[in-house]
Amino acid sequence: MKITKIFTFDSSHMLDGHDGKCQNLHGHTYKLEITVSDGLIQGGAKDGMVMDFTDLKAIVKQQIIDPFDHAFIYDGSNERESRIAALLEEWNMKTLRLQRRTTAENMTVEIYGRLQNAGINVCSVKLWETPTSCAEYEGENE
Repeated sequence: MKITKIFTFDSSHMLDGHDGKCQNLHGHTYKLEITVSDGLIQGGAKDGMVMDFTDLKAIVKQQIIDPFDHAFIYDGSNERESRIAALLEEWNMKTLRLQRRTTAENMTVEIYGRLQNAGINVCSVKLWETPTSCAEYEGENE
């Protein structure tokens, strides 16, 4: 059985060295779809649920929305992006350092890992950068 919950957050990023417009600092209103799979809970207040949507929302808020929303998300291994982040941090602006380039594809892997580490039996993560463009990650075995 699977359940899916949808979230949104706003962030900025850049893809230093990209051969198109995304090399520039820009932002997105991301739409995030989290799908969780498991058997149905048997008995108790949550009988018949894979997971309570309220519980999923609280974990996603803490692990993903709070750190990502309205942050400059940057590749910590990229010198230019790190310099921009350092300047923003001097001005007490929110940043989020990732260990990889901030493509939609890489961000889905990051989000998947964070949720897995939080104990969620995440099945897939789908991240929409625009209304017509998304990346989806279903784990390493998919």
